[in-house]
Amino acid sequence: MSGLAEILISKGYTVSGSDINHSDSVKYLQSLGLKFYNGHFAENIDGADTVVYTAAVSEENPELKAARAAGARVIPRSVLLGEIMAHYKYSVAVAGTHGKTTTTSMISYIFEKLGFDPTILVGARLDIIDSNMKLGKSDYFIAEACEYHRSFLDFKPYCETILNVEPDHLDYYKDADDYHSAYTEFLKRVSKDGFTVVCADDADLMKMVENFNGSVITYGISNKTARIQAKNISATEKTSSYDLYIDGAFICKVELSVFGKHNIENSLAALANAYMFGFDLEKSARALAGFKGADRRFEYKGTFAGASVYDDYAHHPTEIRATLESALMMPHNNIICVFQPHTYSRTKIFLDEFAHSFKGTTKLILAPIYAAREAFDPSISSADVCALAIKDGIDAVCIDDFDEIARYVKSLAKEGDVILVIGAGDIVKLTDKILG
Repeated sequence: MSGLAEILISKGYTVSGSDINHSDSVKYLQSLGLKFYNGHFAENIDGADTVVYTAAVSEENPELKAARAAGARVIPRSVLLGEIMAHYKYSVAVAGTHGKTTTTSMISYIFEKLGFDPTILVGARLDIIDSNMKLGKSDYFIAEACEYHRSFLDFKPYCETILNVEPDHLDYYKDADDYHSAYTEFLKRVSKDGFTVVCADDADLMKMVENFNGSVITYGISNKTARIQAKNISATEKTSSYDLYIDGAFICKVELSVFGKHNIENSLAALANAYMFGFDLEKSARALAGFKGADRRFEYKGTFAGASVYDDYAHHPTEIRATLESALMMPHNNIICVFQPHTYSRTKIFLDEFAHSFKGTTKLILAPIYAAREAFDPSISSADVCALAIKDGIDAVCIDDFDEIARYVKSLAKEGDVILVIGAGDIVKLTDKILG
């Protein structure tokens, strides 16, 4: 929302907004001319022609109710984003259950380093632009495409990248088939002059594109039919490298400053975009070498008592496993993991998978579930995850208070340990408490 607000302000619109927190993003927008309201009240929308809301906003929100009653145009964030994207000749939409932010960031890195001056809208701060948003002057627009509430169906991008289609958001989607149907529809949104980049290692995704008539390019590691492949992969605890092949021909060596199989796949998706746009692939690969990762994606935060502290946004079992696999590649003594489940519905639906996601963890600490957009559900809690994790052989404990969690983690931390703080909610506050 902050990025969209900045774009609109830059184009001369009068923009106001409200939030329960007066964040640094809000302060920056205020410096540009945003009128900010602290808290949600009906009178905040007085005089507004259009009111934009996110999926996290309840229909009972007083501003939303007042806007509808006043006859203002009321649209979800995705509609506004789609309308803005339509003004750019080459809009790049990145979708998938996992990896959207990192891949969008990698694509943006290539465009920026090669001097194409794109407009960028990404889900985390990107160091090369020192923001989650950049207003460029070219015809290129690069953005994430979220599938929640079928939001990405409001876009008509020039090109699409689909990373994976593992079912998620089952509080909204009825089942896996319903989830996949949204991606099938998303495929149809791509421009007839554009292209779609898909991961050949995802079997469900490959089935979806079998009957798709548009231009498709595949990438992958394990599926040898992929047109773009990583071969001769090597990795250290902090870097990865591989040989890039396209249609069986060696192109160049790729050196990454991030590690893990998932980041190699993300980089292949980014390079597939560069290839389809006709960019120099050796220059594109060199651009990626400087990418250090997006905020809250296995982000190094500091050291306490000789233990390295990392922050990660993972909130799905597959993402947690990928984060832990990365941690296990590093030299370490113990791995201390703090996890905050995100939403009651996701915790309930993936309960068994969550409990089995922490293999390799020396100590697991579970914070209370972060409700986000949901009402309290007494039928599920972090204690349920904890009990199953213990049954799975993990040394796990539940602690309800962040200050108490920080004290406990500090009491455990020793030289050479890795401390992981994982979750998509307000668990982000914990790293400062541990390091403070």
